[in-house]
Amino acid sequence: MDVDSTPAYDVNDYNKIKEGKATILFPKNNEVFYNPVQEFNRDMSIAAIKTWRDIAIEDRMERFEKSTNPNKTAPKKTFTVLEALAASGLRSVRYAMEIEDIDHIVVNDLLESAVESIKRNAHFNGVSQSLMRANLGDAISVMYSYRDKERFDVVDLDPYGTAAPFIDGAIHAVKKGGLICVTCTDLAILASNNHPETCFAKYGGNPLKAEFCHELALRLVIHSLQQAASRQRRYIEPLLSCSIDFYVRIFVRVHDKPLLTKTVSSQTGVVYHCKHCGSFANQRFGSIEVGKNQNHKYHIADAPIVDQKCTNCSSKQEIGGPCWLGPLHNKDFVQRMYDGVCKADKSIYGTHARMKGMLKVILEELNDVPFHYELSELCSAVRAPCPPLVKFNSALLNAGYRVSGSHTCQSSIKTDAPSQVVWDVMRMLVKETGRSPKIVEGSPADVILSRNIQTDVSFLHHKDANPESRRIKLVRYQVNPEKFWGPKARHTETPKAKKPKLQ
Repeated sequence: MDVDSTPAYDVNDYNKIKEGKATILFPKNNEVFYNPVQEFNRDMSIAAIKTWRDIAIEDRMERFEKSTNPNKTAPKKTFTVLEALAASGLRSVRYAMEIEDIDHIVVNDLLESAVESIKRNAHFNGVSQSLMRANLGDAISVMYSYRDKERFDVVDLDPYGTAAPFIDGAIHAVKKGGLICVTCTDLAILASNNHPETCFAKYGGNPLKAEFCHELALRLVIHSLQQAASRQRRYIEPLLSCSIDFYVRIFVRVHDKPLLTKTVSSQTGVVYHCKHCGSFANQRFGSIEVGKNQNHKYHIADAPIVDQKCTNCSSKQEIGGPCWLGPLHNKDFVQRMYDGVCKADKSIYGTHARMKGMLKVILEELNDVPFHYELSELCSAVRAPCPPLVKFNSALLNAGYRVSGSHTCQSSIKTDAPSQVVWDVMRMLVKETGRSPKIVEGSPADVILSRNIQTDVSFLHHKDANPESRRIKLVRYQVNPEKFWGPKARHTETPKAKKPKLQ
C-alpha cells in the first residue's frame, strides 16, 4: 500500500542521529530499530551500488551501440531500488541523498510505525515522496507482486536474522542484470554447529564449527541464492561477499542466462573437514568437459575423494554443505569499488578506513581456492609454538604454491597447496623448535609428526609473503566497534512496559 500523506511531527520528540549525508529522527521511546554498528554495512552498500550502476550503464550503452535496429532509443541511465525491510528508512534516505541517477526507491515495511518513521525521515531530509515512496506491506508479497510489473534494478534485503524467507521473492522482483544485496545476521546458525538442522532447513546445507566457518557461512547463503535463481532459469554472479562483525553482507548480480545454470553443479559441493587437525577437501557435484567446437559436456562427479578418516592424523571427518564452491567475488568489480572508495572524500563514508582495508584484503584473496587454514589451529594440532605468519607463507611460496589471507579470519592461510605440503611445513617447524613432551604416542599429533617430510621446505623470506594491505598498514581486521555491540534487540510494534519495582 503506497503512503503519500505528508507526516506531522515535533522535532523535539526525537533524537537526531547523523550518518553520511542523512540525519534521522530517532524516537526517544526506541520506536524503530536502529543499530549504529551497521553504518559500515550501509557505507559498503552505497559504494557497491554506485559501482554496479556504472557497470550497468556501460553494459546498456554497449548493447545500444551494437544494435542495428533503426528505431532504437537511447537506454535510461536511471535505475530503481526496492528496500523490502526498511525500518527507520535510514538506508533509503542515504541512498536517495548519496547515490546519483536513482529514479525512485520503494521503501517498504510491515509496521505502520516504521512507515511513519520512513515518511518522517524522508521529509526531514528534504527527500521528495516521488523519489522515496513509502509502502506499507509484507515484504514477500510486495516482491512477488512485481513479477508481472516493472521489476527493480536493485533489491536490498536487510532483515533482522535470516534473509532465507525473502530470497525467492527477491529473485522474482529484480530485473535482468540487476543487483541483489543480502544481509544475514544469524551467524549463530550459519557459523557454528549448534543447530545444523536449522541451518539446513533455511539454507539447504550444513554448517561447521571450523577455522573457515565464516567463509562457509558466505558460501551457504550464496548456495541458497543460486538454488532459488536456478529454479527460475536465472544465474547469480557473486560480485562481493563480506563477513562483517556479526553478519554477512553479499552482493550478487542476476543474469537471465539459462545456459549458465548448467554450470551450477560444477560450482556446488561439500567440504570434508577433519575434526582434529583442520585439514579439508572439497568435493564438487559435477564437472564440465569442453569438447569439439567448444561444446560442453556435463558430468556427475566421481565417488568421495576422501576416506572416512583423515589421511594426515587419522581422526574422524565431518561434512559441511552443500555450498557454493565458485568464486566469492568478481575481482574487476571489487577493484572498481576499491578505486572509487579511495578517490572519494573521507567525509562521505564514516567507515572509510575500514572499507579500504577490507576491500584491499578481498582483492588479495585467492578467489579460486575455497576455504582456508588458521595458523594457531595448525600449531595447536601438533602442540607447537606459533611462528610469524610471513614465515609460514614464505615456505608455501618457496615450494611453488600460491598463498593469501582471507578477510574472514585474521591469521588465515588460503592456499592451493595440498594438505600434505601444509603439514610438511608444520613438521619442519617442529623439527626446528623441538617436539612437545606433552604429545602422547598414538595421538593425532603423534600421527602427524611421525610421517616423513616429502616437500623441500625453505623458510627463506619470500617477497610476496607479506601482503600489501599489511605493509601499508590498512585497517585489515576490525576490533570491536563499541561496548556491548551486536545485532541489538528485535524491534516490536509497541515497546514493552517496564515492570514495576517491588517495594
